[in-house]
Amino acid sequence: MYNASDLRKGLKVEIDGVPYAITEFTFVKPGKGQALYTCRLKNMINGSTFMKTYRAADRIDQPVLEEKTLQYSYNDGHGYVFLDQDFEQVTITSDVMGDSRHFLVEDATVRVLFHNGNPIEITMPTFIEKEVVHTEPGARGDTATNVMKPARVAGGYELPVPLFVNQGDIIRIDTRTGGYVDRVKR
Repeated sequence: MYNASDLRKGLKVEIDGVPYAITEFTFVKPGKGQALYTCRLKNMINGSTFMKTYRAADRIDQPVLEEKTLQYSYNDGHGYVFLDQDFEQVTITSDVMGDSRHFLVEDATVRVLFHNGNPIEITMPTFIEKEVVHTEPGARGDTATNVMKPARVAGGYELPVPLFVNQGDIIRIDTRTGGYVDRVKR
């Protein structure tokens, strides 16, 4: 159990059996009366947010969260299958994967956050490398400005890339933003 004075940005709490992360936090001590702790809480399962105010005497439940490092194995059509260190399979649905599914590469190591045995959040490696499978050729000499063109990488994800990137090139992608970082020389 947490006391209201333990609240801070980034802390994870449980309300009615659902885990929430505190995304904003303010402390107000009026001239008279109790101190107030106002938090913006984000539901870690469906992403909805709401504001809640606590008094100094309030107690808040601590969620039972477990983080595991898993290795991506394959997509079985119903979900994404990962292996843990004991070689037990864990299937994660597309809903939980979100946009991270576009950045999966074979044998990728990811961190998965579990709440009561159910996966609720995936943390991908910061950068991944993927091959460009389709892009239009760039116009020569058009380098005065930072001109971008669309490209599709293996797995179907589309992103803007500089004109000098060609089909067959390997590029590095930032999984936090989904944006192009640089071209990998091999």
